[in-house]
Amino acid sequence: MIGFQTLLLKEILRFWKVGFQTVAAPVLTAILYLLIFSHVMSGTNAAFPGVSYEQFLIPGLAMMSMLQNAFANTSSSLIQSKITGNILFILLPPLSHWNFYFAYVLAAIVRALAVGAGVFLVGLVMAHIPVHSGAWILIFALLGNAMLGAMGMIAGLWADKFDQLAAFQNFIIMPLTFLSGVFYSIHSLPAFWQVLSHLNPFFYLIDGFRYGFFGKSDVSVWLSLGVTTFAFFCLTAVTLALLKSGYKLRQ
Repeated sequence: MIGFQTLLLKEILRFWKVGFQTVAAPVLTAILYLLIFSHVMSGTNAAFPGVSYEQFLIPGLAMMSMLQNAFANTSSSLIQSKITGNILFILLPPLSHWNFYFAYVLAAIVRALAVGAGVFLVGLVMAHIPVHSGAWILIFALLGNAMLGAMGMIAGLWADKFDQLAAFQNFIIMPLTFLSGVFYSIHSLPAFWQVLSHLNPFFYLIDGFRYGFFGKSDVSVWLSLGVTTFAFFCLTAVTLALLKSGYKLRQ
């Protein structure tokens, strides 16, 4: 447990020491999205009755920011350690692959929650956000952050250089987050794109997260929980298998 605690603290301090870049900058980006879209789409009917577009948008932006930063935290840490060679100092101590996994994923959750809290605090200045169920909010926040933390570890292990990691983020993570219903309800899309959206696991994370605030969602909250839980366990299993085998770590 001492090794696990030390690695977890090291990962938290790694992003916290450059907090302006890792926490403040993502919050500012989300707020710019909020300002622009709330202005352009003001007066637009939101997906749910009695919910303004600004109210609808804030939880989606918060979850999108958390997912992107959970992924960025684990993936950037691993690729930097591999390229600089200091991954050796993490591999030498008697840490199990479970210790390795939980330390990195928990640090990603901490960073993501800090970003999400920052987005909400600023968003509350612009609109009142009701809370229907704090339990659902917490469940989907933790599940989504852990899921993207695991995905970030897979990307960090696979990538050998920064441009490979950038390609993973630009061609997989960014499209999945932007096309997950952050800025719109999927019911406003043509039938083909609605079907395609239902294949995106990020959609279920954001839809379930919104349910915690408004008590309303595009699909059943239990379906969202089932899909995202399944995706999380699949990603966790793959990550643990890669860590246990030493994939691209012991060469």
